Amino acid sequence: MFGRVVRAIGDPDHVTTLRSAVKPFGLLALVEAGGIESFDLTPAELAVMASSHSGEDLHVRTLQDIFRRARISQSALACGVEHAPLDALTAMRLTRDGERPGPIRHNCSGNHTALLLLARLGDWPLDGYWEPTHPAMRAFTAAVARAYATSPDRLVTAPDNCGIPTFAFRLREIAWAFALLAAPDAIPGSDIRTALADSIRKVRDAMIANPEMVGGTRDRLDTALMKELPGRVVSKGGAEALRGIGVLPRDDRPPSGVALRISDGDGSDRAGRAAAVETLVQLGVVREADLRQLGPYHRPAIADPHGRIVAQAVASFDLAPVGELV
Repeated sequence: MFGRVVRAIGDPDHVTTLRSAVKPFGLLALVEAGGIESFDLTPAELAVMASSHSGEDLHVRTLQDIFRRARISQSALACGVEHAPLDALTAMRLTRDGERPGPIRHNCSGNHTALLLLARLGDWPLDGYWEPTHPAMRAFTAAVARAYATSPDRLVTAPDNCGIPTFAFRLREIAWAFALLAAPDAIPGSDIRTALADSIRKVRDAMIANPEMVGGTRDRLDTALMKELPGRVVSKGGAEALRGIGVLPRDDRPPSGVALRISDGDGSDRAGRAAAVETLVQLGVVREADLRQLGPYHRPAIADPHGRIVAQAVASFDLAPVGELV
């Protein structure tokens, strides 16, 4: 049942900002406005606009195709260049070639592209699209509110470091939304979000079919989960160790959602990976055979200068059925 916590560790009512985990839900604004048809968008292009991509060439080429068809200059992007590109090999190549990365290689450029398309579609100014009062940003915000069954005026907001607002919810609400992303057809008829089901399905299917667009070709957990568990999960992380995972229905298992937050921000990027995979193991989504590929994320290893494994991060917890919580 949507909205019911089944298993938990920690506080399901802890409030945290979505950061980049908001992107699949904000993208609904463009889909609902007819953006797929107006700009002839492919599933791969939808996926990169829901992404926190690594800034590899495949991401850049995909976004450039969108800009060309929409007749928008890349210079309109206002996401900055911080940490761009995320992919280490691409960054080294750019440095070697003396190329400075532009905003299109920023991990949030896909999300910003969706806002620019909304502005073009609405015949609104491209300048200032990232401002909370801009009509494109208002449409994005309204889509997030609808996906979370609330109204824009009740959203708790904060500025994200890519320049646009982010939104705060309880962990249980984030898990609820990702269950919705996993199985829009399972939304109860009485739920106000039934009208979003078709758009949610398009975003979900695009992400599942194009996992490399959601993250990258190397060392990205969202990509690895959707690639190794095809048709089983849809995953989207956010900064400071937040991750939402939607588990699609399978056999007798109903759809569900997972919201995971590492409270210290997981600066080493190990705890969140280990906890996410271990959670899916305990839910029966990741099986022993899957761990052959997901093992490096399940138990991230630390090597010494000679390549010898000297330590592993091991997630040690048990998800408790809520009825057993004291």
